[in-house]
Amino acid sequence: MRIDRLNTTPDRAGRYALYLSDGSVMRLYRQTVEDFALYSGRELTDEELSSLREAAGRMSAKMRAVRIVSASGVTKRDLEERLVHKGENPEQAKEAVQWMSDLNLLDDSRIAEQVVQRCISRGYGLARAKQALYEKKVPRQYWDAVLADYPDQMDNIMTFLSERLGEAYEQRELKRAIDALMRRGHSYAVIRKALTQLQLDQEDFLEE
Repeated sequence: MRIDRLNTTPDRAGRYALYLSDGSVMRLYRQTVEDFALYSGRELTDEELSSLREAAGRMSAKMRAVRIVSASGVTKRDLEERLVHKGENPEQAKEAVQWMSDLNLLDDSRIAEQVVQRCISRGYGLARAKQALYEKKVPRQYWDAVLADYPDQMDNIMTFLSERLGEAYEQRELKRAIDALMRRGHSYAVIRKALTQLQLDQEDFLEE
C-alpha cells in the first residue's frame, strides 16, 4: 500500500491526515507518524499497514481518554464505557484506561470523595449521595469510607422549607416541597422531624 499524501498540518484535534492509495484516509497523531517514519510516497507492506492501524487505534483511545478525563472527573469503569461508546475498540479502550491509571491520572477513591463533597455542598441527603456514586460508576468498595461521616442535613432541610413556603402557604405547596426534599435524597423520618420543628402541617404526610 502506498502513501499518496501526508498532511503536514494537523487538524484541530492534533491529527495528521494520511491518504492511502486505496482511497482510505487515516488520521494519526504525531507520535504515530514519527514512530512509523511515515512520508508521502512510502510503500507499506501488509504487515506494516496492519501494525500502523493497530497503533493508530491504541493512540486514538489514549488521546480520547485524556480529553474525557480533562473535561470531567471519571472512574475507570465510566471512562472505559465512554471510550467504547465513542467508537474505540473495547480492548484498546481497556488498555487506555490502564495507561491512564499507571500515570496516576485515574483514582476511583478520589472521584468518590469528589462526588460526595458535591452532594454535601448542594444539600443532598445520604440517599442522593449513594445514587450519585452509583451513577458515576464508583466501585462499591469506596462507598463506606466516603459516606461514613456524611453530615446531618437538618439545617439545610429547614432552610429549604422556610424559603419555599411563606406564612400563608397552601397544602399543595407543602406537598411539592416535601416531594422535592425526597428527590434530593432526604429520608422520610428526617423530613417529618423538620416539619415538626418548623410547626408545619403534617396532615398529608402519611405514616411510614
